[in-house]
Amino acid sequence: MGQLFIHVDNLSMETIEGVMALSKLSDIRRRELRRAAVAVMRREGAAGTTLEKVAHEAGASKGIVLHYFRNKQELFEEAMREANAGLREDVARRLAAAPTPLARVWAVVEANLGEHVFRPEYGNAWLSLCAEVPREPRLGRLQSIFHARMHSNLMSGFLGLRSRPEATRLSLSMSALIDGLWVRLGVGDRIVTPIVALALARDLLRDALPEHRDEI
Repeated sequence: MGQLFIHVDNLSMETIEGVMALSKLSDIRRRELRRAAVAVMRREGAAGTTLEKVAHEAGASKGIVLHYFRNKQELFEEAMREANAGLREDVARRLAAAPTPLARVWAVVEANLGEHVFRPEYGNAWLSLCAEVPREPRLGRLQSIFHARMHSNLMSGFLGLRSRPEATRLSLSMSALIDGLWVRLGVGDRIVTPIVALALARDLLRDALPEHRDEI
C-alpha cells in the first residue's frame, strides 16, 4: 500500500507543473459546464434541463459532463453556485464603495433588482432551481446560505440606522420584497420591470426611514 503514496519531494518540476496545469484545465472545464447548465436553465427551466442539453451547450459529450458531475442533482447544485457567484461579487463591490449605512442598504437592493440582473431569463432559471429545493436538501442548504448572506449584507446598513430589533425587521422586510419580486419575474409577470422593482424597494425604505426620504 505504501507504494501508492508519492511524495512531492520525489516528483520532478515538470511533473508538478503538469499536474498543476491539468488541475487548472479541470477547473476551467467545470466552470464551462456550470455556465452551460445555467444557460440551458434560463431557456428551458430546471425540468427541461438534461445532461445531454448541457453537454450540447458546452460543446461536449454527456460522458464529459458525467466525468465532472456525478449526476444531474450535483450539476444543479454547482449551477446554483455559479448563478449566485456574479451577484455575490457585485454586492461586495458595491458595498465596498458605499459611503453611508443607507448607501449600503441601497447597494444590496440595486445589486438584486437592477436592470443588469433583474431579467426574465434569470428569473426563470432562479425559480426553476428553487422548485427543486423541496426534493434536494443540498439545494435547500445553499438557498439558506444565500438568504443568510443577503440578511447579513442588509443588516450591515440597517444597523447604522436603527436598533437591532428594528434593523432585523427591516432586513427581513426588504429581503422578502426582493424574493417576492423575483418570484413574480420567474412566473412571467412583465409588469414588474427593474424600474418598478426599484421603485417598490424605494417606497419601503422611505416609509421605514422617513428622516431619509430625500436621500433615497
